[in-house]
Amino acid sequence: MTLQEKTFLPELAVYLFSAAKEAGGKAPSERELAEHFSVSRGQVREALAILEAMQVIERRAKSGIYLQPENWGLETMAFYARAGIALEPKQIFEAVEVRRIHETSAAEMAAERATKENLDRIRNILDRSEASIAAGLGLAELDHEFHLEIVRATQNSVFLKICTSFYALSEQRLKLYFNTPERSRKSHMDHCQIFDALVARDARLSKALMNSHLRGTASYWSEILGNSHEKA
Repeated sequence: MTLQEKTFLPELAVYLFSAAKEAGGKAPSERELAEHFSVSRGQVREALAILEAMQVIERRAKSGIYLQPENWGLETMAFYARAGIALEPKQIFEAVEVRRIHETSAAEMAAERATKENLDRIRNILDRSEASIAAGLGLAELDHEFHLEIVRATQNSVFLKICTSFYALSEQRLKLYFNTPERSRKSHMDHCQIFDALVARDARLSKALMNSHLRGTASYWSEILGNSHEKA
């Protein structure tokens, strides 16, 4: 695909998601999509082929184009998250739960495997976090950096690839979570304690501190989305 067509792909995906959700899962036709975006049907067809390969949609002969969210994998969910489509409440709870499972293990492993370079990068992230808080900017982006560096410190490249895609699911939510200075300061304090435990090579304490840190995140989303989750 050309650069223009690649740029068009996320817009098409977002529109498909919105239109299909209102129509019981069925998306607009190739002709309707071409008219909506003022592009050729060939461009639409190529973009749909990519989305079909990603299992975002299914094209059924003589029937039309349908979303198939039940087949979406982590990469597909991350693609939609980057495009600006929020997860359903139930998916958010599940994502937070999965994050807590893998990050507590990551902290334990990192305490045993982190290199000097890993620890230096984490220290740099903490320094920048402190400066960001002082400037009133919050930790939305730096929080990702901190947690991913801990996963990187496990020296497990597959684990890192999985988590990189997984964290894309929470990019939009982090902006909401860190919309108050108090929450940024509390998170930074937790990060500093976790870092000290990593430096001390205390795997048990690193795991416990990470678990406590993420318990606060889970409680926040339970409070915000509790009613929606009960209805899901």
